[in-house]
Amino acid sequence: MRALIQRVSEAAVHVDETLIGHTGPGLLILVCAIDGDGHANADALAAKISKLRIFQDDAGKMNRSLIDTGGGALVISQFTLAADTSRGNRPGFSTAAPPAEGERLYNHFADALRGLGIATQQGQFGADMKVSLVNDGPVTIWLEI
Repeated sequence: MRALIQRVSEAAVHVDETLIGHTGPGLLILVCAIDGDGHANADALAAKISKLRIFQDDAGKMNRSLIDTGGGALVISQFTLAADTSRGNRPGFSTAAPPAEGERLYNHFADALRGLGIATQQGQFGADMKVSLVNDGPVTIWLEI
């Protein structure tokens, strides 16, 4: 699985002008299941993100994790993270998991975060979403498991 995480002061997602998910301080997580991924990948990615020390401590150093801070997560499905841009000018997405499998792993990943005690909200898989955020830092990190 692949994820692009952004440390945020706040983030929100709307579908058809309706707010469906939001978080205060924490992470916006764009996540993509790759063909061949399974529950173990989703669990490992959730564990890694929850423990990643990218939040500031009292000395101003990135030394605290999402679990340490009690921050929330907004998880958005993002199949375009599977883009292959090695040929031509139109990205290919053939490495992304098939939609049904991608949705299952997306939901499993969000549930894994919840199971780690992280307040987690989600976007709507496959929908045309409008995502807004206030990037804190900015801190943006690419992960692949």
